[in-house]
Amino acid sequence: MTALVRAAALTNFAEVAQELGYDPGAALRRAGLRAQLLREPDQLIEADRVARLLEEAARKTDCESFGLRIAARRQLSNFGMVSLLLMHQPTLRQVLLTLIDHLHLLNERLAIQVEDVDNLVLLREELAVSEPARQSIELAIGVLYRMCEALLGDRWQPASVSFAHEPPANQAFHRRFFKCRIEFNGTFNGLVCRAADLDVPNPGADPVLAAYARKLIATLPDDRQRSIDQEVRKAIYLMLPAGRATCKAVAQGLGTSMRTLQRELGARDLTFKQLINDVRQELARRYVANSRYSLGEVAALLGYSTHSAFTRWFGAQFGCSPEAWREQVLERAAPSVRPRAGRDAKGSVSRNRRLKT
Repeated sequence: MTALVRAAALTNFAEVAQELGYDPGAALRRAGLRAQLLREPDQLIEADRVARLLEEAARKTDCESFGLRIAARRQLSNFGMVSLLLMHQPTLRQVLLTLIDHLHLLNERLAIQVEDVDNLVLLREELAVSEPARQSIELAIGVLYRMCEALLGDRWQPASVSFAHEPPANQAFHRRFFKCRIEFNGTFNGLVCRAADLDVPNPGADPVLAAYARKLIATLPDDRQRSIDQEVRKAIYLMLPAGRATCKAVAQGLGTSMRTLQRELGARDLTFKQLINDVRQELARRYVANSRYSLGEVAALLGYSTHSAFTRWFGAQFGCSPEAWREQVLERAAPSVRPRAGRDAKGSVSRNRRLKT
């Protein structure tokens, strides 16, 4: 089933593209998208097309912060009808939980999880896509950061932001955008903040307006309801690197029983085993291609307790060992390996400098 996203995901795409000397209209046509979509934020489009559009834009402009530059311009109102509901939740924690409940109306590929760890909270955010989606991931995390900042103001002081991908050649824009520690090649994508910040009362919350927003959202067409296979895939993306992606745990996370989940998947001729294998393949491509992860780390991130078990599975799926697959990827990338130039916020060029965190 094709996953969809609101055309609002492309809000400010044209402005950023034009600033970098890139023709947004031509880019949209190459991606098979109508330029008119930029004026139709509630129109649904294929999520994978948006991901490919952003990756191409970053390559063509030589700007690795392209997605983050879009996020820097975003407002809470860009969530559409859902924004009214978010604005009137009593705390930031409730805002996040409400956002998670309505993600299927915004982006069927996007997954968010709120995880309490002692006095900290991990806001995990993943995109369930098989293709490289660095720009989409940075856009999604940037938008989440901006939303929290809009609601808390100066009280929003996260401890860190984490990206599973490697650092950009130039980190100047990232440093200005995120007013906290940045970790690249991390074990997850998302934010780390204090638990206390999530439970501060929202003085602007109005329960009457929140109830009104819920009624408006309930009138949306039935064809935008949750797809169980998409929800399971997103849960696996979030839970697999932590070693918790079992059928029982995913069912509990989705608020249902394991038997009910299996029955609903069966009605679509799917099994949990199929879905977890599909996600493993997608994540394997992502992690094995990044040489900063040892293959032992990749095995753990995919839920394997031993490297040998991972190697056997990888060989069955891809027809070669993970070592051979990585070598092929690095050979293909050899002409453009780092260090290389990248744009800073003013379009000038600088060399790669690893941010120490």
